[in-house]
Amino acid sequence: MSDVKGERADDRADDWRPSATWEVLETRAAMLASVRAAFCARGYLEVETPLLSADVCVDQHLDPFEVEGPGGVRLFLQTSPEFSMKRLVADSARPIFQVSRAFRRDEAGPRHNPEFTMIEWYEPGSSYFEQMEWVEVLVGEAGRAAGTVPVWADRLATGESFGRLSYDEAFVRAIGVEVLGRTADELILLACRELETVPDGLDRADRDVWLNLLLSERVEPTMGRDGPEFLYDYPASQAALARIRAGEVSVAERMELYIDGLEICNGYQELTDVGELSERMAEQSGLRVVAGGRRLPETSRLEWAMRSGLPECAGVALGFDRLVMCTLGLDRIERVLAFPIDRA
Repeated sequence: MSDVKGERADDRADDWRPSATWEVLETRAAMLASVRAAFCARGYLEVETPLLSADVCVDQHLDPFEVEGPGGVRLFLQTSPEFSMKRLVADSARPIFQVSRAFRRDEAGPRHNPEFTMIEWYEPGSSYFEQMEWVEVLVGEAGRAAGTVPVWADRLATGESFGRLSYDEAFVRAIGVEVLGRTADELILLACRELETVPDGLDRADRDVWLNLLLSERVEPTMGRDGPEFLYDYPASQAALARIRAGEVSVAERMELYIDGLEICNGYQELTDVGELSERMAEQSGLRVVAGGRRLPETSRLEWAMRSGLPECAGVALGFDRLVMCTLGLDRIERVLAFPIDRA
């Protein structure tokens, strides 16, 4: 028994030290400073919003940490500063950004840490296509600040843009077919054709389950391999808080950036209809309960802000830890963090 205790003590002897090297931490600081400078030069105001709030963005797939506040009030560590930042935009109609900590339960692994750094911003009067251009600028600035300039950052200096593929175009490239207009049964047949094994127990009637399976297994691994690529115009059923554009096949005006198969940011043409917001929060809450999750508040102060008038705007949330990983060619998130969850 004493030998076992000794081994455990030895294993933990150095876990007080940071998991990232000081060279990486210095580079990370330089990258963050460059991004801040770029926002300020463009006229964005840096803001701070609460990490603890009674409001929370309800998402079927995101589980927030919950704490008891003064007087027993139910509070949540924010999975994103989205709700509070939109309240500021509704009040000011000015471009704002924030470097924030965000928290998500049950997200730990090579590419996830339950606490992480998010850069989030909103620009009134902007479109999600214009924000793709702005993301290119920010990623390029961060890459150059890293000192060892990645090939894809250097491309921006020559005027070459990141790749852009619509959701359907990405599927055509990966598996040869469009998917947005297909039924759940058709998607099941595609999954059986494309995948060696299909997980048991998936809901055969839920199109999004099968779309997400095919996306994660066949499309995402191809994204951003020869340079960063944007994926845009997602299924309308996966809009989150993005605006839906009606058409023969309606789509969510949403985009994500991928580098080496890893999602770096998520952006929307923001939903401004408060009635639609209420419906989506109620729907997501119901889906959480059906899946065995906790019911979350379906109303928030954001509703009142949107009733006063949220201007037409685009917003983006960028995972800064992942951007550092990709820029430095690292494969595990703890290599860019001082103290990941197992050393926190």
